[in-house]
Amino acid sequence: MPTLVTEAPYRPVPLDAPRKRWTREDCALLDSVGAFERLELVEGELINKMGKRRPHQIVLGLTMEWLTRVFGTRFVSQETPIDVRPEDNPSSEPEPDIVVLNRDYTEFRETNPQPNNIRLLVEVSDSTLSLDLNTKAALYARAGIIEYWVMDVGARRIVVHRGPEAGRYSQVAAYGDSESVAPLAAPESALVVGPAFPV
Repeated sequence: MPTLVTEAPYRPVPLDAPRKRWTREDCALLDSVGAFERLELVEGELINKMGKRRPHQIVLGLTMEWLTRVFGTRFVSQETPIDVRPEDNPSSEPEPDIVVLNRDYTEFRETNPQPNNIRLLVEVSDSTLSLDLNTKAALYARAGIIEYWVMDVGARRIVVHRGPEAGRYSQVAAYGDSESVAPLAAPESALVVGPAFPV
């Protein structure tokens, strides 16, 4: 049986020093001159997405493979920038590890997928667990994204977030090694947690 997550993981990560607040406009300008690669904008912070460890890569690959079998190759995308709620968009353009869409991803040539285009978001987390369970969970809940999974590599568990309301997820449960969980959009397709973490 999944473990209900009762602690309030929706506190912003405290900042220990003053930092520049970035916007999408700033990032577009830097990108146009080739100033950076593989950075993600989350609540005004630039998050480095480079240097993923081998366990992260393995769990990401296995999860991507499974979701592609369940939803089809044209509906599952890796590290695609998405829009969140309009109030958060100027300072956030997250790139979840996996995005499951309700439309063919090739339809998004000029715009990012919107929250209502998203069936499921997945973050594979080894070194970014606090960010993924706190800041990103709150960001995605505010956007009304119906389901969000955090693949917790260190603890070999999947933390499933559902029921976004009032800026947080009302249902948060952790599924352990011998348990299974199915996405809301594919209730007949259950993922057994243990084999997703062979590392």
